[in-house]
Amino acid sequence: MKLDNVFGIHEQALKLRSRRAELLAGNLANADTPGFKARDFDFRRALKGEMARPVTLEKTHRNHISTTAAAGSSPFRLLYRVPGQPSLDGNTVDTQLEKSAFSVNAMEYQASLRFLGGKIEGLKRAIRGE
Repeated sequence: MKLDNVFGIHEQALKLRSRRAELLAGNLANADTPGFKARDFDFRRALKGEMARPVTLEKTHRNHISTTAAAGSSPFRLLYRVPGQPSLDGNTVDTQLEKSAFSVNAMEYQASLRFLGGKIEGLKRAIRGE
């Protein structure tokens, strides 16, 4: 039994959800910054790209052999939000939209955590023979 098969896509989903939370929080933090452009990424496309990437090893020393794919390469493309009503100062942050996206992202992050917690609890019971 491979743990990758047990956990499914949730490991990658948690990483992407965490990155998206940082982006959305940055957008909210800069809601009053003149000229700030709100950024986000397409989560589904990023997750699909992350799942298609081969597993790579992290290079921790300069003498280590490089892997074929760059370990630090981004699985997603950052996009700019198109504002519904642009502000006069050039800022494209819509705080209501950003708060809503942040809340949905947080709930989906929690759902993945609960799913993984249930899987881990099931594995622990199986190991104990319950």
